[in-house]
Amino acid sequence: MKTSEFDFELPQELIAQTPLAKRSASRLLVLHRSTGEIEHRHFYDIVDYLKPGDVLVRNNTRVIPARLFGTKEETGAHVELLLLRQEGDEWECLVGNAKVVKLGTIIPFNEGELKAECIGIGEKGLRQFRMIYDGIFYEILEKLGNVPLPPYIKEKLNDPERYQTVYAKVKGSAAAPTAGLHFTPELFDQLKAKGVEVEDITLHVGLGTFRPMDTEDIADHHMHSEFFMMDQATADRLNQAKAEGRRIIAVGTTSCRTLEAIMSKYGEFRECHEDTDIFIYPGYSFQAIDGLITNFHLPKSTLVMLVSAFATKDQIMTAYQAAIDEKYRFFSFGDSMFIE
Repeated sequence: MKTSEFDFELPQELIAQTPLAKRSASRLLVLHRSTGEIEHRHFYDIVDYLKPGDVLVRNNTRVIPARLFGTKEETGAHVELLLLRQEGDEWECLVGNAKVVKLGTIIPFNEGELKAECIGIGEKGLRQFRMIYDGIFYEILEKLGNVPLPPYIKEKLNDPERYQTVYAKVKGSAAAPTAGLHFTPELFDQLKAKGVEVEDITLHVGLGTFRPMDTEDIADHHMHSEFFMMDQATADRLNQAKAEGRRIIAVGTTSCRTLEAIMSKYGEFRECHEDTDIFIYPGYSFQAIDGLITNFHLPKSTLVMLVSAFATKDQIMTAYQAAIDEKYRFFSFGDSMFIE
């Protein structure tokens, strides 16, 4: 299967540049897998499609101000870091102008309030850094860092909290789990009143989710690993739901990948604190989820391949064309889809 098979033409004006004033007012395309039927609704109508006993699983990761701009200490060359993965004071970063960053390179930020020393060289612009600072790292990062909006968003984001879900809790993501941006506390209240259970897991979004495909043969693509967590109490409740034949609905591709990674490895849900590089594309046999709430994804991306695996490629391409015809808003701040 070729990457080019997942391409589609998207008018530039359909790429959402700003979030809507009200989160749940975004549009919702409902795709019924069994029939291929498509419905056009609004996101607040999701309550009509979830049933008592359904379990909604959401990713409670919180986006950090992961983009840093500094200058190389020796030469003054400008360097941009995107923080991806943390182990203590060491971070894996994607580096702009990576060719000027060698082993031992030191990059100061804000006149040295924070310094990053390169201690490892990876491929395709990846570098390992040791962070040098006094005080509390995340407090310094909140002051010096920038919210890492995707490059297709050109407008300034006036309220950084709009690039967080209302349930964002565990710091560590370089990008938002955008399917969750449509939910409001009031919507969760309605769902819980209906008998829908809500469970939290964590996957810190990194390169595995947003790095573009650079191979034509899908099988040649290697996903970058991302860290995820599930606690035992959540695992027990999900296992019980499975045993009772109740539906598990993933909010977003990151929740989906976490659930499928655990189930495909262990055959059940269990407490985990580990990495996954699971790559889901057509031909994959889903074991964990029964429904998926997701946004509209970039052409030729691993995410459009994942949703094409959950439905079919033809169904997804038909649904995407219907969304284009109806002038849905696409990508991170765009509209939503429920694949039932």
